[in-house]
Amino acid sequence: MLKNPADRRTVLWVLLAPLFVGLQYANPAWVPYLSPVSCYFALACGVIAHNHNHHQTFRDKSANRWFSIWLSLFYGYPTFAWVPTHNLNHHRYVNREGDATITWRFTNRHNALVAVTYFFVSSYYQSKPINDYIANAKAKNPALYRQILLQYACWIGAYVAMFSLAVVLHGWGQGLYVWGLSVGLPAFFALWTIMLFNYDQHVHTNPFSEYDHSRSFTSTAVNYLLFNNGYHLAHHDNPGVHWTKLEALHNEVADKIHPSLKQKSLAWYWFKQYALAPFFPSLGTVQLGPGPMNPPERELVASLQPDPAE
Repeated sequence: MLKNPADRRTVLWVLLAPLFVGLQYANPAWVPYLSPVSCYFALACGVIAHNHNHHQTFRDKSANRWFSIWLSLFYGYPTFAWVPTHNLNHHRYVNREGDATITWRFTNRHNALVAVTYFFVSSYYQSKPINDYIANAKAKNPALYRQILLQYACWIGAYVAMFSLAVVLHGWGQGLYVWGLSVGLPAFFALWTIMLFNYDQHVHTNPFSEYDHSRSFTSTAVNYLLFNNGYHLAHHDNPGVHWTKLEALHNEVADKIHPSLKQKSLAWYWFKQYALAPFFPSLGTVQLGPGPMNPPERELVASLQPDPAE
């Protein structure tokens, strides 16, 4: 039933996610300890949703549709949204003009404030391709439109049902506490962190370069926990390839990638960039190439213009 046997772990992770939520519902005393675990599994479900939208997990179409709905409950948003914002938009423009997820919309500075607020800015601008996709499906593809409505209905319905269950089991105050930290916070954490990953994988890279358009993180632990999401250049160059093949594809071109775009440790990269670089600027990233605001063709046109000083 699975297209790739390695996705046994994918399915296992998706089944573990509700187990930890259930434990917190059963005993609120475990919430402070298990909420971070639920945050991780929600994030993992977001990465799995990303992989699933590029390379369907099951051979059966119906199984894939229900798997998408199930992932939505933990990721924090209906997973169909990956298609218009990521598959059809981000992969087409790759942080160039037209990309709804560009890292340089209001500034090309790379600091903690821009990184932390990127989620809110990017979410706003991603709403247009999502709404356009829904409108197009409603007008031209009724079957797809029904699937979108079903995802929304299941997503909203599940959150209402889980909140109601928490209140019934524990009362209003503690029920809100249990639901908020076991369901609500992990969902927000997953959405916010997925966007932070996108930001760090593209900020100050060269979107016009064959090998320097993405930043990759090669930590074995990170790539195990996040299903090879760190090998971002390889993913962009081979979006339909199963996640298990990305490490090998990265290694094939690793010697052609700018050294600053091959980061071993994600945690050390974040610490350098957001804690140390404000005091020691040489530890921060620098823009590679002409920068996304100055495409090569624009620079060429500018170079051909007469110098007004002459």
